[in-house]
Amino acid sequence: MTDRATGTVDIRIVPVTKANRAMVTALRLAPEQMDFVAGNADSLREARSDRDARPRAVMAGDQLVGFLMYEAPRDDDEARIYRFMVDRAWQGRGYGKAALQAALEEIRGLGHVGHVSICYEPENEAARRLYRSAGFVEEGLDEDGEMIADIVLAPGDR
Repeated sequence: MTDRATGTVDIRIVPVTKANRAMVTALRLAPEQMDFVAGNADSLREARSDRDARPRAVMAGDQLVGFLMYEAPRDDDEARIYRFMVDRAWQGRGYGKAALQAALEEIRGLGHVGHVSICYEPENEAARRLYRSAGFVEEGLDEDGEMIADIVLAPGDR
């Protein structure tokens, strides 16, 4: 939720658990966004077999508003955010930007990550603007045609 006095958004990310899993899978994108992100149920199934996957529920106060997933293997200085969405009913309130910052803070706290990459469909202008505003720099398309963007975490940030 947004604090009207300061304009700040109270967002935090928490692990996906049995208690919130069904709510995470119930989150929905706007119809025109459906081709931009894999479904949350598919992502959670994928996380079961990927020991490096870190699925997170995006919370605005006590309300579940989104989902993201990243990996940050201990033997690598790169973290990758590869799922990120805010439910269609909660878009346009600054929750995506705040959730991205919360994810970056969590990743910084791991202590071994030097940079974070994120990928998105090149046609997804909203994602491009969001990631650029957070400091991500586009590096080009990957083998699947998705745009890769990267942000370097300054040594003092780790």
